[in-house]
Formats: sequence, C-alpha cells, structure tokens
Amino acid sequence: MSPRPSRVTPHELCVNWPTTRSDDPVAEIARQFVLNLRDAMGSRSIREVARETGVDRASIGTVLNGMSWPDTSTLARLELGLKATLWPAYSDGPN
Repeated sequence: MSPRPSRVTPHELCVNWPTTRSDDPVAEIARQFVLNLRDAMGSRSIREVARETGVDRASIGTVLNGMSWPDTSTLARLELGLKATLWPAYSDGPN
C-alpha cells in the first residue's frame, strides 16, 4: 500500500494564521474553527483542555497552530468536552 500523499496545512493557506482570512474556502473553515476553539478555551491552558476533552495536547496544539487538519474525532471530543459548537456554519459570504 502506498503512503498517503501529503497535503498542504491550513497555516500554509493563510497569510497570518489564524488572524487573516484565507482565500481557500476549506482553510477558512479550519481558521474559523480555530478561532471558535480559542474562544471556548478561554483562559484554560492546552493541558487543561486536553484533560477535559480527552484530546492529546499535542494534537490540540497542532490544530491551533494550523499545522494539521482537525479530524472528526478531535472535533467531536472538543465540542463535547468544552460544551461548545466549534465547527463554523456554512456561509457563502465573507465574515
């Protein structure tokens, strides 16, 4: 079985991750997810959020830094553990 091809990371598709809007619609959704996650984290550390959600702290860090794409398991655990809707709603227009 051949290895999975690598793909560009979210931060590579956004000039100033995550503060600047991305022209790539998929990266933009990931960016909005990260902004929602930051808001839901509040003053808690990544270590605290990892304990509360069951998501590895390294995984949380790489998602926050735009170095990886969040998978559905990570998304679900973060939303359940933080009791917050993190995945952004679909929108045609700029936010």
